[in-house]
Amino acid sequence: MYVGRIVAVAKTKSGKTGAMYRVSSRSFPNREAKIIDTNVAILPKEGFEDDIKKNPFIAYNCLKTVNEYGIVSNGIHTDYITLNIEKGFPVRDALVTVLNSMDFEHDTRDTPRIAGVVNKISSKGFLGIVTKQSIYVKEFDLTDGDAYYVATYEHITPGSAQYDNSFDSDSAISTCRYSINGGVFANLEKPVTATALLENDTGDFEIATLNAD
Repeated sequence: MYVGRIVAVAKTKSGKTGAMYRVSSRSFPNREAKIIDTNVAILPKEGFEDDIKKNPFIAYNCLKTVNEYGIVSNGIHTDYITLNIEKGFPVRDALVTVLNSMDFEHDTRDTPRIAGVVNKISSKGFLGIVTKQSIYVKEFDLTDGDAYYVATYEHITPGSAQYDNSFDSDSAISTCRYSINGGVFANLEKPVTATALLENDTGDFEIATLNAD
């Protein structure tokens, strides 16, 4: 099944909090996740820079951290959600405010905006989506082995239907790998690139990226 872009909030079986973002694409597969300073951006691969002229939505910051929070999303709303959390907005309010104001992407497919936020201290996760028809934000109390996700197509309602109860990982790179071919994600088609953050043994967020090819 093809579900497009995916964000997930998760907790390993050993109790480490994490978040994932996976690009799955039929139209623009020549992209990669790149770490820039402490953030991650989705960018065209070398030789495909002109793809941005075809669709300006395909390049953006997709992962950021601030204090105890990790933020992932499929567009430039990553920046604004992070800014609102940094200003002290409750996570739910930060998500609702940004998703409501920016709306879905007004491209040829009316692509939904999706986002995920995790708090490594409280072990809470949040997923949000705004489509042409609706806006939905949900909070989760993450327990060991949980991974909740939402996608731009088909799997568009955060909740128990989009859930993996056997998530486990020992590093950010293995978390990326899990989002590409592990658990509930293994049967979701056309993975291109992924990024993830995962709490390490010192309590910091470790960040990694991985291309699917």
